[in-house]
Amino acid sequence: MSTPPAPTASATADLHRVVDAVWRMESARIVGALTRVTGDVGQAEELAQDALVAALEQWPESGVPAKPGAWLMAIAKHRAIDSFRRSQNLQRKTVELGRELVQQEGVEEDWAAALDEVVEDDVLRLVFISCHPVLSREARVAMTLRLVGGLATDEIARAFLVPEKTLAQRIVRAKRTLTAARVPFEMPTGADFGARLSSVLEVLYLVFNEGYAATAGEDLTRPALCQEAMRLGRILAGLVPEESEVHGLLALMELQASRLAARIGPDGESVLLADQDRSRWDRVLVNHGLAALDRARETAAGALGPYALQAGIAACHARARSVEETDWAGIAGHYEALAALNPSPVIELNRAVAVSRAYGPAAGLELVDRLLDVPALSSYHLLPAVRGDLLVSLGRDDEARAEFERAAGLTRNERERALLLGRAADCGGPAGLPTD
Repeated sequence: MSTPPAPTASATADLHRVVDAVWRMESARIVGALTRVTGDVGQAEELAQDALVAALEQWPESGVPAKPGAWLMAIAKHRAIDSFRRSQNLQRKTVELGRELVQQEGVEEDWAAALDEVVEDDVLRLVFISCHPVLSREARVAMTLRLVGGLATDEIARAFLVPEKTLAQRIVRAKRTLTAARVPFEMPTGADFGARLSSVLEVLYLVFNEGYAATAGEDLTRPALCQEAMRLGRILAGLVPEESEVHGLLALMELQASRLAARIGPDGESVLLADQDRSRWDRVLVNHGLAALDRARETAAGALGPYALQAGIAACHARARSVEETDWAGIAGHYEALAALNPSPVIELNRAVAVSRAYGPAAGLELVDRLLDVPALSSYHLLPAVRGDLLVSLGRDDEARAEFERAAGLTRNERERALLLGRAADCGGPAGLPTD
């Protein structure tokens, strides 16, 4: 009997892409179900990873099953039951699971049945535990992308430009923190629900922003992070459809992402909003974003929240055919409402830009100059960058050049630095980074 030929490199790569796609879609549900039963998110992820390894080992020979998600869940279930049988203290496990110990076979059957239950809130509970306030902001981001997004450790590390070992240690510490804090796998209620949901939205916002405007490195954007944040946002919107701010954040991300292709020139250089070819804006994403914004307004109990207000600003840009036709007064009003909710010097800086467009550069510069002594903006490169733009509009090129050079010295993104030095050179005179 002849041995079947080994799969080609191309076939293996195709299979790995299939497994990866299935894992991204199904991992949160599998990890969520296992966490519900085991009460330990770390153990749940290990069991789910075992199922993934089994798929990589078996599918090359057996082929991809008709229902790959159900296959992975079944394997994870068997691994969980095997782990349960190996437990050295069955009584303790039974008490933790809240079941009476009658005989081992009966308990195992109950445990297996619990894994077969379909609990719609499993994924939402997993989202809330991944973004629990007991974790640092960096740990919440890593855990969400790992457990809910299904990304591998090396993928997350590459996305945030940190060593893989550092990211892996961050995830391990986060799991230990959750275990030590005895964080329950349950839905928060009352006021705690709102606080925990805010933490979840903050994580998605951070992920998206790092993709939309990379803080360091040679690339201006990292679209994969934007895509992942939007995917998780859509999942969340389906899980809590009556939460206005969830739809507001999704609208904001989709409207901003619609401009990604137009933000980068042919050589990877940054293209400012005023210079962007608006025909390159993704109209499908624009329409999705506007629909999500409508949903945010429909579900708002009162005034719009901060994410929906920011989405309203993005919608003003998306609806305009040019910079000149943009409703800048409306944008300034949105920023004023946003500042009333969340006072912030960054919001004030953005409001100053809108005011300058609506009422002239002198009005904008007056607002910007009020921010010059704010400690929180002392190393924020966009403050001198905005001031430079306004000074150029007022014909004060020498001052503008100094501001652009200062901004270039503050940014850690190579593409932004090149853009800012180019702006400085356009102002005339010697352009270069300050040496003091």
